[in-house]
Parts: sequence; structure tokens; C-alpha cells
Amino acid sequence: MVTLSAFFRRYRVALLTLGAFAVLLAARPDLAPKAGASLLSQAKTMSVILPPIFLLLGLLDVWVPREAMVRLMGPGSGLRGIALAFALGSAAAGPLYGAFPVASLLMKKGASFFNVLVFLGAWSTTKVPMFLFESHSLGWRFALSRLAIDVVGIIVLSFAITRFVSKDERQRIYREAEGRE
Repeated sequence: MVTLSAFFRRYRVALLTLGAFAVLLAARPDLAPKAGASLLSQAKTMSVILPPIFLLLGLLDVWVPREAMVRLMGPGSGLRGIALAFALGSAAAGPLYGAFPVASLLMKKGASFFNVLVFLGAWSTTKVPMFLFESHSLGWRFALSRLAIDVVGIIVLSFAITRFVSKDERQRIYREAEGRE
């Protein structure tokens, strides 16, 4: 059973946002129709995008043993882990907020911090549909140039973040990922 204080602690950001929204609407009631329509639109979008992501997460959690994930994307997986992180992130569909539950599951399954960062970077910038749209609209030269810069940037930033985030902090992040259900 969840205590009231645990509930408030866990959902404090959402509750603070809801409170700020209520204050805004009290101060500016003329914004209520537009704000309500925007909120409803975002809720509809999330209700279409999140269920397939969670279904795939459930299947990944059940079908892929931890040992396989450690071997494929864990510490010491080398180029294979980086390539797999790029492939998973680039093939994904949906907005960036859909990547975080997947990243959490990758952490639970033993993926290295570096590969999780590569996955998040790939999800945010190297999606295949975006690449195809760019190549058609802006030309292959532009699309390939942007992709090459993004790949190098993702690897450099992932390496830098991994180096600058302390081992204790990385362990804390993994513990939080383990605690998510």
C-alpha cells in the first residue's frame, strides 16, 4: 500500500505542474478554452503513442533475457553494442518521451550507460523516417552530412557524459531504473 507522503513524493512534479496550471487559469480564465484544448490534444496524442511503446517494452522484458542484453549492449560489448543502440534508436517511432521507458528497461536488462546514452541520442536525431524525408526534401548530400555529424556528435557526447557522470551517480540512476515498474 502506498502512503500519502510516498504518493506526493513520487508525483510531486506532476502535482506542482497541475497546481501551476490551476493558478494560471485562475489568473487568466480567458486562456481556459485554449489551454483545455491543448491539454486534450496532448492527452489524445499520448494515448495513441504510449500503449504500443509499453506493449513492446513488455515483450522485450519477457523475451530478452538479461544475459543476452548484457552480452549485446552491456559493458564490453564494443562496436556491436553501439551499433545495436543506434539501430534501436533510429528504428524507433514516436516522440522523445517514449524513449525514456525503453532506456529504463535497457538499464534494467544490463545495457551499459554509454549505450543507453547512444540509444537516446539516436532516438532523438537519427530516425529513419526523418532521414528519408530529409533526403527527399533537402537532398541526399544534406541528409548524409547531417547524419554523419549526428552520429559523431552522439558518440562524443555519450562518451563525455559517461566520463563526467560519477560512478556513484550512474549507480544511483541504475537503482532508480531497477525500482521502476
